[in-house]
Amino acid sequence: MDLANNIILISAGLITFAIFAGVLSSRIGAPLLLVFLAFGMLAGQDGIGGIHFEDFRLVYLVGSLALAVILFDGGLRTSRDAFGRALTPALMLATVGVLVTSAITGAAAHYVLGYDWAHSMLIGAIVGPTDAAAVFLLLHLRGLRLRPRVGNTLEIESGVNDPMSIFLTMALVNIIAFDLPNGDLTDMTWPLAGKLALEFCWQMGGGVLFGLIGGQLVLRAVNRLKFSAGIYPIFTLALALVVFALAQTAQASGFLAIYLLGTTLGNNPHRATLEIGRFLDGLSWIAQIAMFLMMGLLVTPSKLVPILVPALIIAAVLIFVARPVAVVLSLLPLKFKRGEVQFISWVGLRGAVPIFLATIPVIGNIDHAETIFGIAFICVLASLVVQGWTISIAARLTDVELPPRPTPRARVEIDLPAGIDRTVVAYTVDPMSLMARRRLRRLPLSAAGSEIISVMRDGLTTNASPADGLRAGDVVMLVSSTADLPSLDRLFAARKARPQSLEVGSVDFTLSADANAGEVADMYGFQVTPHERDLTLSAVMHARLGNAIAEGARVRAGTVDLVALSTGEYDTPKKIGLDLDPPAPTKAITLLRMRVDEAVRSIRELFLTDPRN
Repeated sequence: MDLANNIILISAGLITFAIFAGVLSSRIGAPLLLVFLAFGMLAGQDGIGGIHFEDFRLVYLVGSLALAVILFDGGLRTSRDAFGRALTPALMLATVGVLVTSAITGAAAHYVLGYDWAHSMLIGAIVGPTDAAAVFLLLHLRGLRLRPRVGNTLEIESGVNDPMSIFLTMALVNIIAFDLPNGDLTDMTWPLAGKLALEFCWQMGGGVLFGLIGGQLVLRAVNRLKFSAGIYPIFTLALALVVFALAQTAQASGFLAIYLLGTTLGNNPHRATLEIGRFLDGLSWIAQIAMFLMMGLLVTPSKLVPILVPALIIAAVLIFVARPVAVVLSLLPLKFKRGEVQFISWVGLRGAVPIFLATIPVIGNIDHAETIFGIAFICVLASLVVQGWTISIAARLTDVELPPRPTPRARVEIDLPAGIDRTVVAYTVDPMSLMARRRLRRLPLSAAGSEIISVMRDGLTTNASPADGLRAGDVVMLVSSTADLPSLDRLFAARKARPQSLEVGSVDFTLSADANAGEVADMYGFQVTPHERDLTLSAVMHARLGNAIAEGARVRAGTVDLVALSTGEYDTPKKIGLDLDPPAPTKAITLLRMRVDEAVRSIRELFLTDPRN
């Protein structure tokens, strides 16, 4: 009993202190996963905790389960639009990118460590994939908004590149252990190469098959069976893990299967949507903390000292050479901007996946297994420190960061029966929001696919008239679709002083370029000229800006801005955004004053500043 109590106490204490440490570290911008990893190391054999832990098999089991949960949660959050926007570049990065990264890093390991090519390529395969936990944390929890194509590419890549690396790692371990004990890849025969190719095709194809079919079956089961609300999240996760295990048993990729299952479930209406989302959000956090703590406990820092220098050289090649080259080769035919390619190259975050993969050679009793594990661990630490600490800076320097979305003061959601793609949502009107500054007849709720059910003012339900409008503190209940909630969030959130930089992503609604300008103007409460009322939004922008319209171009229409979100052939807008609260244009006199101030400051620094200071 004492042993059980001690285990519970130590586990709960480690998780609690790790969470507190993560909260404190966020103030200095430290990556949370790095904090969890470091905390596990402090609690380990060489740290102040002194916990002796060397169970690689348990780490592999917990890592597999945790990674499955993280990928399932990530799939639930990946929209269908994201796949349409970024599937091709993500697949290129997950296949060609991983192969190129692994090959270059493996070559560096060969020349730095002097290992044979099989062991060297094994190191490259282990550190090759980006980490799903790190990327999902970056995109969903740190509040960093990226251009949609960039963010979606990173998100999908992290979800689908693990199977490639797992296959490469397992294949190389089997090659070293059974097929080519001397580690000479030049001895590989054509039958062996063909066998590996067939296994890879089944891994990927089987994972897709299990994921899509399993997703549909889980979706039907959740919608047809009636339980209490608290049972649905547990039931859904259990079914997802069943599909994961079946795919793994059939030698297909269970990780790809459970990610695609999550995307299927997340993009279709089903019961208990909110309960499932909240449950998996918390469970995903527990999985990440537990996984990184255990991996930190597994490492003995004193054993890393002899391999520190060669490991850091390999990490430098991985970060500064292998990942950028792989990204450039993968995205070259896809017309990404230079800044986007640079940012994607820098966000090759390594995390739990390489450490998880590094346990496989140890379990398989491969030569140099503990050294390989240590190198993978140091590469992860280097990636989290160098790349994880500079993500926000890199986003600003490469011009891929978008302004943060305004968040409402309060939002409460109520699930409707399954099969109805609608939700009931209640907002508290912020005094600085657009909803407090516009009358009901000028509120674009119908355009957002939303209708007001009731308005509560001073604790009493009232029928607000168009003449009265909404007031700060009103509680507004609406019926809306889930896809329109981000637009409602922007309408009900506080609008603080906007910077003068006019970003592409700072729009409230996305419209078709073929929409009639007059109808849109009436719906959203702005004015266009009588001639422009019969034109499309695209034609209005062409009439004011000329034939060639670049992405991000803006046109002022009354009190709003029309923004070209995406363009097609011949520089014609395909999607047009509507900014209901654009910043005031900078006056010429203001620009002149800014230029004069800059000139005066430059002269003062040049002639009046003491260079010795």
